[in-house]
Amino acid sequence: MFAGTEEGPEDDSAKHGGRVRTFPHERGNWATHVYVPYEAREEFPDLLDALLPHAQTRVPRLVRMEAFHLSLSQSVVLRHHWILPFVQALKERVASRQRFCFTADRVKIYTNEEKTRTFVGLEVTSGHAQFLDLVSEVDRVMEEFDLTTFYKDPSFHISLAWCVGDARLQLEGQCLRELQEIVDEFEDSETLLRVHAEQVRCKSGNKFFSVPLK
Repeated sequence: MFAGTEEGPEDDSAKHGGRVRTFPHERGNWATHVYVPYEAREEFPDLLDALLPHAQTRVPRLVRMEAFHLSLSQSVVLRHHWILPFVQALKERVASRQRFCFTADRVKIYTNEEKTRTFVGLEVTSGHAQFLDLVSEVDRVMEEFDLTTFYKDPSFHISLAWCVGDARLQLEGQCLRELQEIVDEFEDSETLLRVHAEQVRCKSGNKFFSVPLK
C-alpha cells in the first residue's frame, strides 16, 4: 500500500506558499488530519469568483484554496507503523454514523492558533450537532493513540482562501459584512451551500483513506 519509504515530504516552505509548519518534520512522522470533504458543485467557483476579488481589495495576498473540507481533527503526528491501526480504529468508530445534510453559508474569518495564517471561511449554520457527534468519535480515536483531541466549542467551516499572517483587522468589520452580502445575494446560494456529508476522510502524509457513512 505504501511506497517503500517512511519519509514524508521535505519541509520546503516554498512548496506551500511560505506557510510555517506547526511541528517539524522528522523521518517516520506523518502529519495526519481527519475531515469531511466538500465536493464543490459546478456553480461554487462562480461564488468564489465573486467573493475573493472583493476580499483581495483588502488583503491582496489571499490565495484560493485548492480543495475544500470541514475539519474533524487538528493536524497530529503519527508514526508510520501506526497509520493503518489508526485508520482501522477510525472506521470502527464512524462507519456506523448516518449521512446528513448541512448548510455552510455564514462568512467568517479565522486564524490558526499561532496567528501565522488567516482564512476566509463559510461557517456551518445547520448540521452542527451531527459534526459534533462525528468529532466525539474521532476524539476517542485520538485518545486511544495519545494524540491531541479537537478544539472545544469548534466552529465547523469550509476554508475558501488563506494568507500568511494575521489579517483579521483588514477582513473583519465592513469587509466581512460585504462578503456576507455577496453570499446572501448569490443566485441559488441556498441550495448551493446545502451539502450532503457522505464520508469521513483521513489524510496521513500523502496517503488518503475514506470511510463512507451509512
